[in-house]
Amino acid sequence: RKIYLGNVVNIQTGEWKGVISGLGAGLDSFYEYLLKAFVLFGADVDLKMFEEAYALIIRQLRRGRDHCVLGEGETPMYVNVDMRDGSLENTWIDALQASFAAVQVLNGDIDEAVCIHAIYYSLWKKYDALPERFNWLLKVPDVYFYPLRPELAESTYMLYRATQNPFYLRVGFDILKSINTFARVKCGYATVHNVVDKSLEDRMESFFLSETVKYLYLLFDVDNAVNRNEERILFTTEGHIIPIDKRLRNPVYEAPLYFSHNHSCTAFKFDRHRPPLDQLRLAQIFRLAGAGLGVSGQNFFPS
Repeated sequence: RKIYLGNVVNIQTGEWKGVISGLGAGLDSFYEYLLKAFVLFGADVDLKMFEEAYALIIRQLRRGRDHCVLGEGETPMYVNVDMRDGSLENTWIDALQASFAAVQVLNGDIDEAVCIHAIYYSLWKKYDALPERFNWLLKVPDVYFYPLRPELAESTYMLYRATQNPFYLRVGFDILKSINTFARVKCGYATVHNVVDKSLEDRMESFFLSETVKYLYLLFDVDNAVNRNEERILFTTEGHIIPIDKRLRNPVYEAPLYFSHNHSCTAFKFDRHRPPLDQLRLAQIFRLAGAGLGVSGQNFFPS
């Protein structure tokens, strides 16, 4: 049986007002907090809900070849469908979906995280920013502004912590360089109104400092206390740090901290001295964004 969640619900009546089922706006934090609630409080019911939801996401929203880093076929990606019948609802992905790679890292599904992250990195390389919505069929933005969102920086940080692959330092460097080049102004950093012409708006969202800058700082400050204690902390969806403390765990819900379906972390075999995807598959992802790869694999690494 197929079960889809919409992205907007009337909490007074229970009626679904938004029928888009995907991983972006309106749904991203729901999946994230199912998993993080289990990590923090140890309630089996949260883990069960996440595992069921994640299995449905893979089965119903995912398109492309079966394995991210292996095999032939189209680049894996997650699309938006109509919650009523599962049909394709639109042909865009949004910037908030970039955070799902970080959720997959926490879940131990590194292979999948690598691919979804690479899609958003290819968009960054194309525009030096992340358009709010990108039409993957037409290969152009549907919504052009970039309010300095943190989701790509967050996933980059999480993938680097999980893999220690310097490829993700290169990604972080590219993000920093673009923001400093196109968004820096006299009194701070401005929202990019149009990622194509780089026009700016007279505003800076608070999440730029509280999340985007935080994740980039932690990416490069490897000896930071946060990184030294990473197994004992959890980031909220707003980038706040919560300690993982047994005093927060209800004894009724005590359970081993493992996920029954998770074998990806221990099986992670990527060579940390090479990009996590080979040149052919990286180029395939960049073509999905309508961007040229432009550099050889070895040039992805910082000197």
